[in-house]
Amino acid sequence: MSAEASLPGTALLSRLWRDPAAWLTTADILAILIAVALPWSTSLVAIFAAAFLVAQAPFFDAKAFLQLLRRPVCTLPLALFALAVAGTLWSDAAWGARLYAIGPTLKLLVLPALFYHFARSGRGLWILLAFLIACTLLMALSWIVLFVPQLKVTLTQSPGVPVKNYIDQSQEFAFCAVALAYPVVALLRTNRIWQAVLLAAISLSFVVNMIFVIVSRTALVTIPVMLAVFALLHLKWRSIVVIFCVMVLFAGLAWKISPQIRATTTSFLSDYELYKETNKPTSGGLRLEYWKKSLQFFTEAPILGHGTGSTRGLFERAAVGQTGAGADVVGNPHNQTLNMAVQWGAIGIITLYAMWFVHLRMFRGDDMANWIGLLVVAQNIFTSLFNSHLFDFHEGWMYVLGVGVAGGMKLKSSSREAAAGARPPGSA
Repeated sequence: MSAEASLPGTALLSRLWRDPAAWLTTADILAILIAVALPWSTSLVAIFAAAFLVAQAPFFDAKAFLQLLRRPVCTLPLALFALAVAGTLWSDAAWGARLYAIGPTLKLLVLPALFYHFARSGRGLWILLAFLIACTLLMALSWIVLFVPQLKVTLTQSPGVPVKNYIDQSQEFAFCAVALAYPVVALLRTNRIWQAVLLAAISLSFVVNMIFVIVSRTALVTIPVMLAVFALLHLKWRSIVVIFCVMVLFAGLAWKISPQIRATTTSFLSDYELYKETNKPTSGGLRLEYWKKSLQFFTEAPILGHGTGSTRGLFERAAVGQTGAGADVVGNPHNQTLNMAVQWGAIGIITLYAMWFVHLRMFRGDDMANWIGLLVVAQNIFTSLFNSHLFDFHEGWMYVLGVGVAGGMKLKSSSREAAAGARPPGSA
């Protein structure tokens, strides 16, 4: 029996309470729980995120954290939050609406804490693996509830969607399917065939689910873009051409055998035609209407915007006397850039794009952390053309968790390289 095990319970707890490694492990576990909960629950994510922040307090290094905050990868997310707070001063919305509109930016405050923690922890890949496992279990349940709907965890509107909604589910599955491409190629290059086959099968299972169960139009558009990013970064031109041909054949086969893919794809054109010809509030038509009005709102206040929480009020005033699609009122223009533009003008757009840019630049290199971080940012940028995905709870937390964990791993790797470079030649 070890000496530690022989200690009375209170003494053992006291020792663990004073042990930095124990708190580091606790924070790791809470980060894993965030990743596991993200595909399933919103409230659990918030609870575990708050606990994760608290777990860092006992041995928090304020000096190191302040040095980290000086980096643009941290200052720009904080600047977005600060802009949302400042924007309440010139908004004409009710104070309840102003304070509510700050909420979507709060998650960005967790980014520096994730950078700080995973620059010290060696368990970053555990969090990414936990998210993959959680999504794989969700995918398995998706097939089950497709045939046995009464087994759904919550009462969702779409078949084959156990929790939340089909847009969130498609975002998760699309990300996992493409993210696995890197380890599959890495395993094949080292002749670890069976491991590569297993991961490829999991990746393909996500794709098959989206083909035969349900897929969002946003995911349908962005999957080819994410695959193109991977191919250009990690494959030779000959391989790119071969894979492109295979993808074209696969897409043709999916179109032929999947009514879900055909319906989702053809809805792009049918929605537009109905909107233009009859002013019917179709899904695609409403987006065009939101974008057109948002651009008009932006031209009215191009520098600072109309202020935090002003969007719904602007749409309400614009809907007066309108019918059909023009009468629809929303608090979100379904485009991240326009969401920023309406509330905070050009200042908001510049801050958003600067954050995306510095986060993209952070993930330069050929390893798993760089690939995951790059993919998370790229997915958020492209899907934000059709939704305000940085501010949406689920997709926004995918961004915060993915960039925060991968970014911390990158900072840890950079610190090791800097330390090795500073070591005198010939030293051990």
